[in-house]
Amino acid sequence: MRMYFKQRFFSWFDSYDIYDEEGNTLYTVKGQLSWGHKLNVYDAEGMFLGTVKERVLTFMPTFEIYIGDEQVGEIKRDFFSLLRPVYRFDFNGWEAKGNFMEWDYVITDHDGSVAAQVSKDILHWTDHYEIDVRDPNDALCALMFVLAVDAEKCSRG
Repeated sequence: MRMYFKQRFFSWFDSYDIYDEEGNTLYTVKGQLSWGHKLNVYDAEGMFLGTVKERVLTFMPTFEIYIGDEQVGEIKRDFFSLLRPVYRFDFNGWEAKGNFMEWDYVITDHDGSVAAQVSKDILHWTDHYEIDVRDPNDALCALMFVLAVDAEKCSRG
């Protein structure tokens, strides 16, 4: 399954639209005023699905992941990955490794199989990503990873 992630151009808070290959809206994301990034994810009909919430004052970037109102785990950047970013998911066994420029990521599952690939398209005024997910049931989790990475880059300036 392929998804296209596009940041809205004019918005006071982070807001994004996620489309399929035919241009149909799959998800919308709306930022919320909070200490650190807080991004709420909705399906195409506007039903709330979950939240990506940045934990502030942590040594390494950490994001709490909520499905509905229940926290299911965290995505955390690995300290020992200075040249290539590595993020670990403590709730589903995934690991994401990025390239040197931090634009492209490969997400592997607990047995090393590729669960998703993420590529950033840099030729736009706003953030655009292409997300390829092996299992459509993992699309929301892959999207939440992209939201966390994008928020972490924004926090760094």
